[in-house]
This record gives sequence, C-alpha cells and structure tokens, in this order.
Amino acid sequence: MHRHEGPPLRKFVPFAVVSVLVALTGTGLLIDTYDERPPWGTDIAYEGGYVQASRIRGYDVDGTRTKALLDGECARMERDGMGGDRAVHDPAAWVAGCLDGAAGRPSRNQGIVR
Repeated sequence: MHRHEGPPLRKFVPFAVVSVLVALTGTGLLIDTYDERPPWGTDIAYEGGYVQASRIRGYDVDGTRTKALLDGECARMERDGMGGDRAVHDPAAWVAGCLDGAAGRPSRNQGIVR
C-alpha cells in the first residue's frame, strides 16, 4: 500500500506565493480605483436619500414637509450635510433618491433586474 502525501513542496510553495501576490495585487488595484468609496457607493447614496425622504413623508401629517422636499429641500439637506455618510459617496444620487422617496415613487433599486 502506497501513501500519497500531496504535492512536493518545491511545486506547492511557488504556487502559493504566486496566488498570494495575485490576490494582493488585485486588492491594491481595487483600492487604487475606488479609494475609500465602495464600488456600489452610488446605490448606497441613492437608498440613503430615498429612506430619509420616505421617513419624512411618512411622519408628515399635513404634507408641508413633503412639498418642501420636492421644492428643493432635498438639495439643501445634502448641501448642509444632513445626508450623513451615505450622501458623501454620490451627492447627486442621494438627492435623486430623496426626491423619489418624497414623491412616493418606488426605489429604482427594487426588483431583480435594474
């Protein structure tokens, strides 16, 4: 009976080193491309604005706050920093999400196919 112990180290070690280097290079390229912004940052910003406006709309009893959102308060809120960390990824997408949420339209990120 012959016992197989796996590939010899002279073949395994270079393969492992090359694999680690490829992974580190790929990670470095992703960081270089996106810096601190995640690749899906536009979706995060849009949903942040959409959720915030939907909440405001839900608590707005007389409709004045919703009308103000649609008349430019979304842009003012983002400009004043009220969008939070999510708006930083893509301010224009945050405002678009805020306007969609204030108008009661469905989120553009819903559904299987966008």
